[in-house]
Amino acid sequence: MKDEKRVLHIIGKMDRAGAETMLMNLYRHIDHSVIQFDFITFTNEAGDYDAEIRELGGRIIPILANNPIKRMLKLQQFLKTHPEYEIVHAHMLLSNAFHLLAAKMAGVKHRISHSHNTSNGQFRPIKRIYEKWALITNRQVATYKIACGELAAQYLFSTSKNVLLLPNAVDIEKMMTVSKSSRDYIDQEFNNNGFKIIQVGRLGKVKNHQFSLKIAEHLKKRNIDFTLYIVGQGPLESSLKQQVRDKLLADNVKFLGVRSDITELMASADYMIMPSLHEGFPVVLVESQTAGLKSIVSNNISAEVDLGLGLVDFLSIDSTDAWVNYLSESRNSLPTNDEILDTLKSNGFDATTNAQQLMQIYLSF
Repeated sequence: MKDEKRVLHIIGKMDRAGAETMLMNLYRHIDHSVIQFDFITFTNEAGDYDAEIRELGGRIIPILANNPIKRMLKLQQFLKTHPEYEIVHAHMLLSNAFHLLAAKMAGVKHRISHSHNTSNGQFRPIKRIYEKWALITNRQVATYKIACGELAAQYLFSTSKNVLLLPNAVDIEKMMTVSKSSRDYIDQEFNNNGFKIIQVGRLGKVKNHQFSLKIAEHLKKRNIDFTLYIVGQGPLESSLKQQVRDKLLADNVKFLGVRSDITELMASADYMIMPSLHEGFPVVLVESQTAGLKSIVSNNISAEVDLGLGLVDFLSIDSTDAWVNYLSESRNSLPTNDEILDTLKSNGFDATTNAQQLMQIYLSF
């Protein structure tokens, strides 16, 4: 029997973050006897998904270097000595330029650039110069382009023409089955019968957790019985926890770290908030709509994330009061499970279908 075709994915670390979770949703549904995934990471630290990747037959290959140029040269050398990788699939936005340039120099014919965001969030002049170089280089060295949505395509590729739009898919039926049986999950897990809000994402600047803590302050001043559950880890964790202590919010704001029960938390929360400074097409918003959870999101996020189920509303992060007033209002009626299932499938968010589409792309090379 012929060996499976191995695709090399370039991603910093396989943690439970948006692009990584999307990638795992696809990986679980491909035929591993035909296509296999391996992953270049840039750390020796274990990622959240590493164990599962190895169980599925994938490899984790760390490349350690202090700067992008050294990483590029090491990646080039690795690819030269591993000619079995005929496809390199990069997921790191502007850094795709370095990684795909390394692949080109190593003679890799098929170089996929995948856009997962609508901005790099950098505004200093030196960063703008780097951004311009990276965008031009990425467009020149990529032989195939994929994006999670129209705006993500326009940012990295300047157009959505000749770009495959591959929505951030989830395992719809599995999530909906779990959701149905988890409506009281937070009440049972945390002994909480009050108003439940969750925020899911890396504890970094772009997710704007400081704004979330302002919301919590205002809710507390209104004597609302609530708990904000913050799910995730990241560089701002210590400072955010200190802010919670300083603001006397320890009874109302709980840090849950990285979790494997995101579906259960979503199914049993009252609202999810996402006051991000910018995003691409967050997979967590596909998950929240699959779970039937109402979400309030920053109007900096692409309107594409609203799937028309009445589960996503946009507010400006210029006004904390607008968010607090919204959360204080009574909850609207929710769509039925059949409506959710039909909408997600018809809009291309089914992981099984998308995995088959991606497999056919790989096999066509």
